Amino acid sequence: MTKEKNNLKTQQDKSNHAAKLNWLRAAVLGANDGIVSIAGLVIGVAAATDSVSVIIASGIAGIIAGAISMAAGEYVSVSSQRDTERALLEREREELANHPEEEMQELARIYEGKGLSKKTSELVAKELTAHDPVKAHFDAELGIDPNNLTNPWHAAIASAASFLVGAIIPLITIIILPPTLKTPVTFVSVLVALAITGTISAKIGGANVLKATFRVVAGGALAMIVTYSIGRFFNVKGL
Repeated sequence: MTKEKNNLKTQQDKSNHAAKLNWLRAAVLGANDGIVSIAGLVIGVAAATDSVSVIIASGIAGIIAGAISMAAGEYVSVSSQRDTERALLEREREELANHPEEEMQELARIYEGKGLSKKTSELVAKELTAHDPVKAHFDAELGIDPNNLTNPWHAAIASAASFLVGAIIPLITIIILPPTLKTPVTFVSVLVALAITGTISAKIGGANVLKATFRVVAGGALAMIVTYSIGRFFNVKGL
């Protein structure tokens, strides 16, 4: 049974590793959102006015609103997921308390479905249940670690922080440059930043780097072109 326990430990390590990768990917995507959102905003405003104070005020307002929106959305999403997981865990506890034999058989069938023989599956189910029935069923049936549920506050803070990091790039770029260089240099710097985040995200998710990066860069370029055009339409320079 040592081999079986080692296999279970390996599966748990893989699960923890996958969770960390998901967090990293979420952080990269949050930064990407910050880059695109604020780049589109400040380039649109800069196309309409040369006032640095207006551009700064718009950028800061956009960053604050975007970060709060990202944090709130992530908090609600993760909270809903966590409530669902807790409900599943509670139902499983009730089933274990009221129908232990049926749950034992169900656990054995799960391992049999994973390729173990019927005899080995029953032995694994019995030993795991004897050691910790609750944990054994939570892991095999639900794939949930009750001691490692995602914290919605952590998710909200991480999402807001990554958005802020990404948003700083276009805001600082467009503020420090002279009027004639604001738009073109910001445009280029944003595309470079998006190419980097797109590449990282693709590698984390195992996707095609070229295709994934192109989608991210093309989307960001389109957003900036559209907002720049709108800014030019409402041009108030010199007024």
